[in-house]
Formats: sequence, structure tokens, C-alpha cells
Amino acid sequence: MAARGHDDRLNLSAGVASVSVALLLIAAKLWALFQTGALSVAATLADSALDLAMSLGALAAIAYAARPADDDHAFGHSAAEDLAALGQCLFILASAALIGGAGAQRLAHPAEMVPTQQGAGIAVMGLSIALTLALVGWQRHVARATGNRVVAADSLHYIGDLVPALGAIGALWASRRYGLNWIDPVVAIGAALLMAGGALKIGRGAWDALMDRAVDDDMVAGIETIARDFPKVRGHHDLRTRRSGSRVFVNLHVELDGGQSLHEAHAIGAALKRAILARYPHADVIIHKDPV
Repeated sequence: MAARGHDDRLNLSAGVASVSVALLLIAAKLWALFQTGALSVAATLADSALDLAMSLGALAAIAYAARPADDDHAFGHSAAEDLAALGQCLFILASAALIGGAGAQRLAHPAEMVPTQQGAGIAVMGLSIALTLALVGWQRHVARATGNRVVAADSLHYIGDLVPALGAIGALWASRRYGLNWIDPVVAIGAALLMAGGALKIGRGAWDALMDRAVDDDMVAGIETIARDFPKVRGHHDLRTRRSGSRVFVNLHVELDGGQSLHEAHAIGAALKRAILARYPHADVIIHKDPV
């Protein structure tokens, strides 16, 4: 439970950081829009507004999933993470399609590929990249530590903003120095493909969790090894696993000496559960004890 509480705090911190960065970028881009009147700044402002909507939805899902189990949700609320991740993935796929389509259109009409930039716009672009880099770094750390798909999907969405921004700076430099105007749409298409691939991967994981698919074979084998080698456990069977959000539910039957006391059998089961949790701290383990 302590590990679960720590994970919830990490996930919530990532959600709050995402909303805060989106708010800061909206404020900065509003200022830049008033200063420059540039349509390109207006477009990035609209993108940041979408980021804020996505981040608010992700934060709500993380907060709801962190709620403890109750009478109506005996296994907790972590499935909300998978539902939110699916929604985010659909949004990312739509964004990738729009970005890729715009890049293809610009490649087909090279006369429209004349980039322009002003000082205020460049400053805001630099601020956007710096804040996004910091946010994505923290989100990746949290996603690795907790396995939260909502945080991973939100991170992917911000990477979708980061990659084109970095590519745009390189494309602008190449355009000014060498007249290579085609680099900008190529970067956009590459970013769209990266976003789509990542979205499909996260979406598949969320779908598998909602369909109660078993966890990966390595984790199943690891649990079986712990049970097989555990002292006084004569055997095991009916190992069942499923994932919900960042939590893994494990049900396991172990075979014990039927002549020992209930207290002794309970102590063996409790120790085995602690051993499994020590290796897989995100698991929720139920052990049923059968006589040999």
C-alpha cells in the first residue's frame, strides 16, 4: 500500500506539472500573439489550448484512479487510466494525421513553404521547447516508475509538440542559410509517424488491460519461480493475472501441508505474498491455500 501511495503521488505530480506547463505556454503565446499578430503564433496558441484540455482530462483520470476501493469498486478505480489512455491515443492519432497531411500538402506546393519568424515568436518557441523538455523528462521518469499509461500518453502528446518545434528551428536555419525549404514538411511528416507509432503501442496496451489480458510472460514466469522455490510450498496452480491501469492483479493457488495449523498456513501465504510484492510492487496479490 505504501508503494501504491507513492505511485499515486508521482502520477498526480506529473498531471499537475502537465497542466501548469500548458497554462504557462498559453500565457506566453497570448503575449506573443498580441506583440506580433502572427498567425503562426495563433496556431501554436490553439495547440497549447488543446494540450491544456488533454492535460486536464489526464489529471482528472489520474485523480479518479487514485481513489481507494469502495463497495461499488472492490478492485479500485484504476481502469479509468486505461479509458483515458485510449481517448488520448485517438486524439494523438488524429493530430498525427493532421500534421502529416499538412506536411504532404506543403511538399506538393513548394511555393507555400516560405517560413517567416520574428523575435517575439522565436523567444516563445525557445520557452516552449525548454518547458516541454523539462515536462517530458519528468513524465517519462514517472511513467517508468509507475507504469501509468495516462502519463505515458500525455508525454507522447507533448513530444508531438516538441519534435516539430525542434525540427522547425533546424528547418528555419537550413532555409535561411541554404534555401532548403522542403525540410520543414519532412520534419512534420516524421514527427507524425513517430506520434502515430507511439499512440498505437500505448493504445494496444490500454485495450489489452480493458479486455483483462494476462500480463507479459516474463512476469508470469517470475511469479511462478517465486512460488515454486518458496519454502514449505509443495506446488502451485491456477495462476491468473490481469492489468488495470498501472496495477497488476494476481490470483494464485498454492499447495501446502494439510496437517499443519491454520496459523502456519496463513504465515506461509503471507510471506509468499510479501515475496511477490517485493519483486512486483505494483501488484495486488491474492493467494488461496489448498492442501496437497
